[in-house]
Amino acid sequence: MEQQATDFILATRTALTQASAMAVQYSFSIIGAILLFILGWTIAGLLRRWSYEGLSRVHGFDETLARFFSNVIRYAILVMVFVTVLAQFGVQTASIIAALGAAGLAIGLALQGTLQNIAAGIMLLVLRPFKAGEYIETGAIAGTVKEIGLFATELRTPEGMYRLAPNSTLWNVPITNFSRERTRRFDLSITIGAREDIGAAEQKLLDVARADTRVLASPAPEAFVAQASDSSVQVTLRYWTLNTDYWETSRALTKTAKLAFDMREDA
Repeated sequence: MEQQATDFILATRTALTQASAMAVQYSFSIIGAILLFILGWTIAGLLRRWSYEGLSRVHGFDETLARFFSNVIRYAILVMVFVTVLAQFGVQTASIIAALGAAGLAIGLALQGTLQNIAAGIMLLVLRPFKAGEYIETGAIAGTVKEIGLFATELRTPEGMYRLAPNSTLWNVPITNFSRERTRRFDLSITIGAREDIGAAEQKLLDVARADTRVLASPAPEAFVAQASDSSVQVTLRYWTLNTDYWETSRALTKTAKLAFDMREDA
């Protein structure tokens, strides 16, 4: 009986000694992990801010991209800190890195369409085929760009409706930007009878163009026969104007030319 009591006391002392040693060991590990986490969190925040400020100073670099890359840097550092903290407690980090890689691959396959939109958004923001405020047209999408995001682009249609287009649908097709160039050409066609004076018709169209100050002198407007048949001749006026004046000028000159030819017929 006395021997059992002695063995119990010895076992208890041994357990307490081991528990004390483990408590001391893990207390240092916990303190070190906390300090490492605080230091990593601070460094991640500082690097995020510095990278954002640095990228924002680059001429032409989009703010959305600056935020995206700065956040990528921050989260990459936090992941490294998390793995390092686990190593403090004796966890095999190699298996964790392998698990993170497998999880990243699985997430990438599951979000393939989303990642495609992100990649397309980055390319659109870097190459800038269009920007906010410009009117664009693709095979199925047309409208004024409101905002370019990493996942999708917001547009306003000519009818005044809101449209959200995934970036992949804008990146994989030809894009016509109607607002990018400073000047724009317009072709105004008038049909006259086959027996009418073609030279007089061409001169009439040129007079109409030169009378409007919004028509550019260079390139100079020109008039020519576009089509001809036994019964009619199509005379075309080709002129250039500023992009900002394009619609108003084209509508005004179309009306003026129609009235000028009507007056000639009445006379």
